[in-house]
Amino acid sequence: MENSSSALRRLYFTRAAFSVCWVILVAVLVKGSATAGMVLLIIYPLWDLLATIWDIRINAANSSKTPQYVNADISLVTTVAVGLALQAGVPEALMVFGAWAILTGAIQLVMSIIRRKTLNGQWPMIISGGQSVLGGTSFILLAHDPSKGIGSLAGYAAFGAFYFLLAGIRIGRSPKPLTDAAE
Repeated sequence: MENSSSALRRLYFTRAAFSVCWVILVAVLVKGSATAGMVLLIIYPLWDLLATIWDIRINAANSSKTPQYVNADISLVTTVAVGLALQAGVPEALMVFGAWAILTGAIQLVMSIIRRKTLNGQWPMIISGGQSVLGGTSFILLAHDPSKGIGSLAGYAAFGAFYFLLAGIRIGRSPKPLTDAAE
């Protein structure tokens, strides 16, 4: 079985590729089809759920996976909640998405700080987690702005892709030895 550093690298690259594809689909489809926008808005937290399960499997030997399980639960609830919120309108769905970004960003921030003790390449994930908290807050605050819609989330996903790509490169080029987790 491959080590967790190379498996995490593959996950990060896959997450980056997914986010780039999602951004492209948003740019191409959302203005012409409200339905496509709604589907894409539901798919994003669903993908986070699947990627989190993948992450849990990669790190099966780690003793505390509680933050990852909480993240998976939040993403599952968000997937359903976004679908329900869309029935009320896009602003309501953006507020749900914003709350999800805040919560999962905070978890990503904590997990990355913990992982940086044993793995290089975590500083982009630390920045990404913090930026997700800020982005989620802005989604909530600006949800009712008539110029904001599902397409306004593309920048959020693009930055996520960038940070996952950076983290994947850092892990692949400079693995930190798994010697002393207290360093």
